[in-house]
This record gives sequence, C-alpha cells and structure tokens, in this order.
Amino acid sequence: MISSSSYMLFLVMMIAFYLISPVRSNDLESLLTLKSSIDPSNLLPWQGTDFCNWEGVKECINRTRVSKLVLEDLNLTGSLDERSLNQLDQLRVLSFKGNSLSSSIPNLSGLLNLKSIFLNDNNFSGEFPESLTSLHRLKTVVLVGNRFSGKIPSSLLRLSRLYMLEIQDNLFSGSVPPLNQATLKFFNVSNNQLSGQIPVTRTLNQFNQSSFSGNVGLCGDQIQNSCGKRNVTVGISPRPLSVPTMQTREDKTKLIGIISGSIGGGVLILLVTLLLICLIRRHRRIKSMRDHRTSKAVAGSEQGGISDGRNKTFSWERGSEKGGGSVGTLVFLGRCESDVTLMRYTMNDLLKASAETLGRGTLGSTYKAVMESGFIVTVKRLKDVGFSRMDEFKRHIEILGRLKHPNLVPLRAYFQAKEECLLVYDYFPNGSLFSLIHGSRVSGSGKPLHWTSCLKIAEDLAMGLAYIHQNPGLTHGNLKSSNVLLGPDFESCLTDYGLSDLHDPDSVEDTSATSLFYKAPECRDLRKASTQPADVYSFGVLLLELLTGRTSFQDLVHRYGSDISRWVRAVREEEIESGEELNSSEDKLEALLSIATNCVAIQPGNRPVMRDVLKMVKDARAEAAPFSYNSSDHSPGRWSDTVQSLPREDHMSI
Repeated sequence: MISSSSYMLFLVMMIAFYLISPVRSNDLESLLTLKSSIDPSNLLPWQGTDFCNWEGVKECINRTRVSKLVLEDLNLTGSLDERSLNQLDQLRVLSFKGNSLSSSIPNLSGLLNLKSIFLNDNNFSGEFPESLTSLHRLKTVVLVGNRFSGKIPSSLLRLSRLYMLEIQDNLFSGSVPPLNQATLKFFNVSNNQLSGQIPVTRTLNQFNQSSFSGNVGLCGDQIQNSCGKRNVTVGISPRPLSVPTMQTREDKTKLIGIISGSIGGGVLILLVTLLLICLIRRHRRIKSMRDHRTSKAVAGSEQGGISDGRNKTFSWERGSEKGGGSVGTLVFLGRCESDVTLMRYTMNDLLKASAETLGRGTLGSTYKAVMESGFIVTVKRLKDVGFSRMDEFKRHIEILGRLKHPNLVPLRAYFQAKEECLLVYDYFPNGSLFSLIHGSRVSGSGKPLHWTSCLKIAEDLAMGLAYIHQNPGLTHGNLKSSNVLLGPDFESCLTDYGLSDLHDPDSVEDTSATSLFYKAPECRDLRKASTQPADVYSFGVLLLELLTGRTSFQDLVHRYGSDISRWVRAVREEEIESGEELNSSEDKLEALLSIATNCVAIQPGNRPVMRDVLKMVKDARAEAAPFSYNSSDHSPGRWSDTVQSLPREDHMSI
C-alpha cells in the first residue's frame, strides 16, 4: 500500500513536471494530425513544439491557439481530416488555395470563429459544404476551380455577414438561391451548370453578367437573357350541359334570370373592351405627337433641357446639325476607329434612351442612360459653363478626352449647343468608393478599411492623379470618395476630373460642409482656381477617410486638436472588431498616416508633389507585400484583399 507521504511526493513531482515542461496545446496535436492527412510527401517542415513559427501558421492567440492557417500553393494532396480541423476552433482564416487536395469537404461546424475560408484551385468534389452555413461569423467563402456539384444551398441566407461568395468554375446545378444580404459585395457563380431565372433581389441585382456567365440554363436581366412570359393555361374540365326540363314555373324563372345575367355580363364586357380600345388609340396618338415633337427638336431646336428623372426619359434637345460648324453634333473623343471598346451611337439614340438620375452637384447632374440597344452610358449635363467661346470649351474637352489611364473613367464623347453641354462617360455598375466605405449611410460614418485595402486604393488613386498632373496646369479639382468609381476588376478610377475649370466662377453655389473638408484651405473659396497642390491635399483627406471610415473631422477638431495620428488610432480601435488587426499592422498604419499627414499640410509649399506621393505609397505597399499580396492571409473588411490578385486591363469599358 502506498503511504500518504509517497503519494504527496509523487503529486508534487507531477505538478513540477508540468510547470517546467513546454506547454503543449491541443492545437499542436491537431496540426500534426492534419499534416498526416494532407502531406503524405512530408513537404511541410513542421518540427518542434513552437507551432506558431511553423510555415503557414500566420497568427496565434497568446502563442497557444492558431487563428490564421494559410497553406497555399504547396502541392499538398490527400483529404481534410474532420476531427483535427474542428479542434482548431479559434481559426479566423483558413486557406488551402492552390493545392491538389481531393474528396469532399468534411463537416466544419466546429469552427465557430471562422471568418474566411479559401479552398480554391484544388480537386475537391461532392456537394457544397453546407456545414459552413452554420458559421455565423463567416464573411468570405471561395471555392473556385474545383469539382463541387449539386445545388447551392438556400441556407446561405443564414450567413448575415456574408461579404464574398465566389464558387465559379465548378459543376453546381439547380437554381441560384435568393441571396439578400446587404453585406454581399463580391459574388460569382459563373461557369457552372445552373439553370432557371436569377432571383430578383436587391443584392443580386447589383452584379453584372460576369457574375453569372457560362451557365447556359440561366436567364434574367443581369445577363440580358429574358426568361420570357410563360403562357399558363388554366385547365377547366368540361361539364356536360344540363338542359332544364322547365316543368315548373320556378324553373322557367331561374332560366330567364340566367339568360338575363349572361346578356348583361356580355354587354358589360363589350363596353369595357371598347373603353380599352379607345384608351389604346389615345395613347398611340399622344405617343405619335411626342415623337413628332422630338423629331422637330432634333431637326432644328436650339433650346436645351433635360428631364428631372421623374418621367424616366431624356428630353434634351440639340441644335441643328446642318451648316459648316460642329454645333449640335455628338463628338467622339480620343479613340481610334479600330478601338473595339468604343460603342458608336447617335444623339438620336440618346434622345430615345431611358434615364435614371444618379446624382446632382455643383458642376451639374449625372444620369444613367440605357439605349434601346441595351448599351449603357453615363451622361453628365454641365451647368454654368464658364467658357464664353465654343472653341475654348472644345479645346479643353478634347484634352480631357485624350487622357487614357486604367485609373481614369474614360470620357467618350461630348455634345455642345449654345449653353447645353453634355459629357458621355463609360458606365461603371460597381458603384463608388463612398458606397464601399459607408454603405447606405448618408452620415458619412462607416467602417475603416483593412490596411491592405487602403494601400491598394491609395496606389490606384495616386497613379491616376500623377498621370493627370503630368499635363502642365491640369488638375482634378474635385477629388472626393463619391468621385471615385469601382472598375470592372474593382480598381479605383477617378471621374469628374478637369471639370472644375469649366465652371463659371461668378455662379458658384454653396456646397455641402462635407465637400469642403476635401478642399485645401487656399481653395475653399470656390471662385479660386484649383491647383495641383490642392489635389494633393484632397488625396490626403481621402486617405484619412479610408483609414477612419469618416468624412466629418469634428472628432479631430474637438477631441484631439491637430493630432491626426492619435485621432486615427482612436477611431480604428473603436471600429475594428478586435485589437488584433491594429497590433499586427503597426508599421503599415504608420506609413499610411505619414503619407496622409504630409499631404494635408496647411501650406501648399510643404506638400509633396503627386509623383513623390505615388512613390511613397508604392514603397509602403512593397514593404507590405510579404504579408498581403497573392495570399489569403487577411481578415476581410469591407474590401477583400483578394481583389489585389485580379488581372489589370490596359483599358476599361463596360
């Protein structure tokens, strides 16, 4: 029998052993088990007990739990082990991108903290991993380039934070689920075997044809493939007509009532039909008169006008195309005839286009014009144009039309007749940077973007501005987040550049307080011409907006004085879901803050020129490359860093 003193000595020795030995987390065993299932060739050099330094383990919590596991492009094979994966229950980001893993995806319902999963470019098969739809914190799901089949589950609607769903290049069949999450910003189901009508939801309506292409059986407005009207015939089984015997007076009375009712109903139907015919004829007559008036306007009227958006139809009129000048002619700009991206159309096509008001500002109103051919353009109608001579206006517009850069929205054509000035741009359906940062909020208060997203957007904008500034005296003049549109690959593209020079300084209207925050101090009197240093100041303000999610700087003024750095940190700590993102990106945040602070210097002479700003942004982004480029090692914010790996085009056209 063991004595009590011996038992106590044994207990003390065991406690001492656990105190002096290295901590062995359950995650260590789980990782080793996972390695045995996906790495039969022993490609992963995982040794020792400090797994937080192992290849692919990007982040740990208190050096005891794995929060980011990124095993990409390592030629891993085999299949995923369900038990070991579910034991890694502190994972936020999980990526097996670019390997040769196969079989179906096991049940992953134990990963309750998972925010992003990347399984793209493997050999996975089986049905959609429906266990993912139970992970309520999940934001990003990328299953591109596998052999998944079956239906896309409607249970995806349970993911209230879903931000990116990319499942193209698989074998999914059935219909597209009616996703309605307002958070969904990236979506692609192209190149599958889906069929049926694309659900009409506000969320799915924001995506264009590229998100649905390659599914022969799909139809809907997004892919310009009408589903057609189904002629539903209601079947009525014929009943034998029973003729009354009319043996009694009561039977005769009923029969007379039936006949009278039938005659009365027939007369009523005839009257309604005649009324409808009259209404149709009257509508056609009114339409004919309207078309006649429009043709007269096209032929010779010189009085300009445009609809206010309520009748949804353009009604501007133009000057005569007759004579030796170019008055009243729709002039195409800056593209050669062989440019396949240039869609030719006439002023008459624009006159007949349906229109939707996109916005109104100091420089004029902007419209989305959908022509009868289905081609869409953006039309800006300028007001209070300051050039008294037509040739001066044409010269300036033609300079803008010759600008061609991936980060500028192309100016395609213009129309000018007397005081009517219209500019035609490519239509960008992905919205503005303001909407990306602030969503549907009109208060200008949104969520700060991830630092890698800030760097990407900053580089896009800096390249566009530096290109404009290469032209002596040319400025943007009105840089703000609502004048930055998202291109086909979600690159940031400047619009409304160079238009401030067209505005009549004597007719300047009051602008909003928010817009004034973008203006350099020396240009807040809108009668003063914009300068390139003023553009640099606006760029700095826009960078601060990216970092804080705010356009109003009252917090900076009232609470932090002129300490921009302390203000940005306070806002990010308040808005970011946890402190991990801020702590892990201290040096990147410092680089962005330094650039913004230099740009918003009060004295114009103390601000760097735009080419130097671009170099600073590129240097900062190059230093961040090992942490962000071509990798899923990130926590998705409002902008997914996977966009950085998308191909860039030499030109943009929608």
